[in-house]
Amino acid sequence: MQGYNCIIVYNQDRSKLLFCKRRKDPYKGLYNLVGGKIEPKEEGFPAAYRELEEETGIRKDQITLYHMMDFTYYNQDCYVEVYAGILSFNIELKEEANPLIWLENTEDFFALNKFAGEGNIGHMVEQVKQFGLGKAYATFVDGE
Repeated sequence: MQGYNCIIVYNQDRSKLLFCKRRKDPYKGLYNLVGGKIEPKEEGFPAAYRELEEETGIRKDQITLYHMMDFTYYNQDCYVEVYAGILSFNIELKEEANPLIWLENTEDFFALNKFAGEGNIGHMVEQVKQFGLGKAYATFVDGE
């Protein structure tokens, strides 16, 4: 089963979220969260930090990621690990394959004509708003 990660990145004051605008299918022309493939035998947190740096230039020392939730798609033989974090300070982004843009946190992230993921982005953002960021890496390492 192929693993992917999806990363919700907030700016320092949590007023904006980072998105990429897809240049190819799936979801060509729509806004998507950053993320990518988890390599075979790669652990979740290292994969999320690797993809985040590859796609945006954001390094591990600039953000703390929290593991929020996972989705398993048996009909597509894949799973998605969802992470969230708040930038420690403003940085200059470095685009990889897709243009990056900060969008206001007041957007309708459920808008299917604007955002990828069949409403999942809206669901994930609402989860952060209502229940917080998730569990930090140290929590998983310590076994709590």
